[in-house]
Amino acid sequence: MDLRLRGKRALVTGSSRGIGRAIALSLAEFKVDVAINFFRNRAAAEEVAREIEARGARALLVKGNVANEEHVGRMFDEIEQAWGGLDMLISNAASGVLKPVDDLTLHHFHWTMDINAFALLPLVQAFLRLPSRAEKIVVAVSSLGAIRAIPNYTAVGASKAALESMVRHLASELAPRGVRVNAVSAGTVDTDALKHFPNRDTLLEESRQRTPAGRLIEPQDVANAVVFLCTEYASMIHGQVLLVDGGYSIRA
Repeated sequence: MDLRLRGKRALVTGSSRGIGRAIALSLAEFKVDVAINFFRNRAAAEEVAREIEARGARALLVKGNVANEEHVGRMFDEIEQAWGGLDMLISNAASGVLKPVDDLTLHHFHWTMDINAFALLPLVQAFLRLPSRAEKIVVAVSSLGAIRAIPNYTAVGASKAALESMVRHLASELAPRGVRVNAVSAGTVDTDALKHFPNRDTLLEESRQRTPAGRLIEPQDVANAVVFLCTEYASMIHGQVLLVDGGYSIRA
């Protein structure tokens, strides 16, 4: 299948593992050059780079904390120096504090909001300054917790709701400038992040039973949706949140 993505350049934040890794490798399958953002685990990022190059695309490692504006500026400088510009920004890096309400502090809340929601602003601002070869694409990765209540998910859920609101406002303002902004919201995905949930096993089993499609969402399912939103076939999709949950959210 030719999605006409060959030769385009993408930055995928938090792409050394999990959903970000799946997105990076999926783009590379269609010969998109991928800048791999990581903060701590260089070895994992280097492994993803090798897999990208094995697929016939270029890889670039860019280290940085997306919640730090100086880091973001440096990352985009490195991309511009290496590639001359950027065509796609996939905002996937996420973190957060999973605690009951009584145990949450404002520090926990600010930390979670800074990485999961507010980081999108400096990322997009830096992206706008770089040249691109065609329409610029922004896709943010959200989660079902933005619209559904999940135990111990208050801070993360609020941050994802804020992220989705930002996507709508950015899309409205930037569409006339040739920038397409959307989000993909994932249902329950069994990634490393889920290991921090104290009720992980129960959550996985309940999600599996409630999902009409009969299985949990995998990182590749999310990556497939992201790739679609990066193509010209999604050219009139602006400011939307594409839900990938196997039908979980349609059940009462």
